[in-house]
Amino acid sequence: MKSIYDSISRRTSKMTTRAYSTSFSLGIRLFSKELHDPIYAIYGFVRLADEIVDTFHAYDKNTLMAEFRADTVNAIERRISLNPILNSFQEAVHTYGIEWELIDRFLKSMEMDLVDIEYSQMLFEDYILGSAEVVGLMCLHVFTYGNQQQYDELKFSAMRLGSAFQKINFLRDMHTDHVHLGRTYFPGIDMANFTAETKQRIEDDIAKDFADGLAGIRKLSHGARYGVYSAYVYYFSLFKKIKRLNSNMLLQNKRIRVPNSAKYGLLVTSYLRYRLNIL
Repeated sequence: MKSIYDSISRRTSKMTTRAYSTSFSLGIRLFSKELHDPIYAIYGFVRLADEIVDTFHAYDKNTLMAEFRADTVNAIERRISLNPILNSFQEAVHTYGIEWELIDRFLKSMEMDLVDIEYSQMLFEDYILGSAEVVGLMCLHVFTYGNQQQYDELKFSAMRLGSAFQKINFLRDMHTDHVHLGRTYFPGIDMANFTAETKQRIEDDIAKDFADGLAGIRKLSHGARYGVYSAYVYYFSLFKKIKRLNSNMLLQNKRIRVPNSAKYGLLVTSYLRYRLNIL
C-alpha cells in the first residue's frame, strides 16, 4: 500500500533531520504536531542537496546534482519517488502549494557551489535568496497552512529571517568555507585582512534582517510561532557570541557553538516570553 510507503518516507525525512541537526530537530518538536512531517520533509530535501555540494568530494558532484534536480522534478510531477526523502518532499509541496519557482531557485544556488565564484554584491544577494530565503518561504507555506493571503503578508519577514540565519552561518564557518571548500561568500572580503570595520558592517546588516524577521514571527499562527521564535532566539544567541569576538578569531579553525545546557535555557526563556506574549 502506498500509505505505508508514504509513512516510511516521512520517517526517513525525520530520521535524516535528527541525524544531521539536533538543534533543528529540537526546534521542529516545538511546532504543532501537524507541522512536523512537512518541515522534516523540507529539511531532508535541503540536506540532500547540501551534502552533494559540501561533502561528496570523492564523487562527480555535477552529475549527482543534475540527477538530484531531475529526480526532484520527476517526484513532483509524478507525485511519487523511490527516493523516500523526495517522496515526502513532493507530498509537502502538493499539500501546501509550494511553488516550483522556490524549489528551482534553491537548486540553482546549490549549483552555484559547484563552481568557483568571486561573489559580487549582486551574486551574494542572489545566493542568499536561493540558499536561505526561499527555504524560509517553503516553510512559510507550511506555517500558514496554504493560506495565500497570510503567506503574502509574512513573505518579506520570512525572507529576512532566512537571510539572517544564513549570514550567521557564513560568519561562523568562514574558516572552513575558505580553507576546505574554497568559498568566500561575503563580497569584497580580504581573508588576509578581515578587519573589525568589515565585521561590524556585516553585523549591522544581520541586525536589520533580525528586526524584520521578528516582526513577522509575532504574526505567525499559534502552531508555528513558538518554534520559529525559538530558532530566532538560538541564532540571535550565536549572533551575540560572534559580536563579542575579535575579527581575527572568526578566521580560526574553531566553530562557534551554543552549549546544549545553554540551548535548553534559551528554550525555557523563549517559552516564557511566548506564553506571556512579549516576543
